[in-house]
Amino acid sequence: MNKKIQNALISVYDKKKIKSLLKCLKKHKIRIISSGGTYRKIRELGYDCTEVSNFTKSKEMLNGRVKTLHPKIHAGILFKRKKKTHVDDLKINNFEAIDLVIVNFYPFELTLKKTKDHQKIVENIDIGGPAMVRAAAKNYEDVTVLTSNLQYDGLINELNEYNGSTSIEYRVKMSEDAFTETGCYDAIISSYFNKKSKNIFPKKKLLYLNQIEKLRYGENPHQDAALYSYGKFLDINQLQGKKLSYNNYNDIFSAICISKSLPKGTGTVIVKHANPSGVSIHKDKIKSFKLALKSDPISAYGGIVSCNFRIDKKIAKELNKIFLEVIIGIGISEEALNEFKKRKNLRVIDSKNFKVENFQNINSNLRNILIQSSDYANFSKKDFKVVSKIKPSKKSFDNLIFAFNICRFVKSNAIVIVKEDSTIGIGSGQPSRIDSCKIAINKMKSFQKNLNNDEIIAASDAFFPFIDGPETLVNSGVSIIVQPSGSIRDKEIIKYANKAGIILVFSKTRHFKH
Repeated sequence: MNKKIQNALISVYDKKKIKSLLKCLKKHKIRIISSGGTYRKIRELGYDCTEVSNFTKSKEMLNGRVKTLHPKIHAGILFKRKKKTHVDDLKINNFEAIDLVIVNFYPFELTLKKTKDHQKIVENIDIGGPAMVRAAAKNYEDVTVLTSNLQYDGLINELNEYNGSTSIEYRVKMSEDAFTETGCYDAIISSYFNKKSKNIFPKKKLLYLNQIEKLRYGENPHQDAALYSYGKFLDINQLQGKKLSYNNYNDIFSAICISKSLPKGTGTVIVKHANPSGVSIHKDKIKSFKLALKSDPISAYGGIVSCNFRIDKKIAKELNKIFLEVIIGIGISEEALNEFKKRKNLRVIDSKNFKVENFQNINSNLRNILIQSSDYANFSKKDFKVVSKIKPSKKSFDNLIFAFNICRFVKSNAIVIVKEDSTIGIGSGQPSRIDSCKIAINKMKSFQKNLNNDEIIAASDAFFPFIDGPETLVNSGVSIIVQPSGSIRDKEIIKYANKAGIILVFSKTRHFKH
């Protein structure tokens, strides 16, 4: 069912691409109604246009707050052409049908980035625009609605193909897009007011996400998937390689989050299935990679490496020696890129613009969504308490903080064993904490040699419920343990640590990651 367009109402904040649209509307003898800056722009471009105030015979009010909020506008949009009572109402009131509504909104989201002035922010909440869009979208059987200049080419093609008319299929699609646009716009505003009033978990939660990419499939080939973001673009830049998969993205975000928690410009992280298999903060770049790799060279195969520094040719050559799915750097030199081109399928990512912020994290299951604050805050000595008789040196304290920091990024139950500035054993995702201890110890014994005289640190993401965990770690050579407090057997653990002659440090917070 095609519908001829005779009257179009245009009210757009973003006036890009409007000239080509006006040319098409003129070609098909479509009358244009507009107001404010849009009216002036249309006239400036040399096209005829009826100003809204002349169309409604009502002047703008309240400094422009009321322009299109008028019965003649909304009746013209909501008018059902085949309904006799509607036809009669328009005749009695001498109103006209409006067949095309082209509106984009005041830039509320952009305003939030530019200012913290609440009054300026409130003034950039569009009222008339969303009202017209919702009205037009509701009446899609008779009215066409556009909410973005990215839709102009589609409308031009439609008008040219159907001689100034639009098809029902097109109008339905535009209606769907319009309701999505108004919904997202309201969600941004709602989120702003929630944040301002510190209402972190309101009774109803509106989420606004932009589709970044439709993925080939999800975790497995039979699952559909897409990537969405709060922003319109990702803060990572793929420089080379195959298209990224669902699992790649999951690993990339995990790897970057760990990298960004390390000292600035230092450290290498290797991730497999969203778990770190090796991490080192050695200041020498190549040694840092080699030490991270040595933590678990088997798991690193086909994994992701995130370098918390700029990748040059020298480190690129070293990275190219093993099979990796993705390499991430804070900037990558041209010489390094030339090295990576030798592996054409290797994905190379520049993460220099990526910032780890305290967004709320979302986890969904069936029809339910869990939302919580993120766990990215940096640790310092004040977050820990030494509870053993033997006290750690400054260097030991720095290393135990490093171990505990990595531990919070490992799937629970998590145990991380560290020597100096590098992991040497990681046990993750086990229902039993003692099993995670055994896995971490087994990795350490498999890949590390001559550890007899080294200071070895073990971190646990939650308290040990029994002394068997600490006992197993100490028997393997661990001399420092850092763990959260909170067990009814904390005193027994402290007593055991003093008897065994090791250092025991309690964290004030637990850090499960499921």
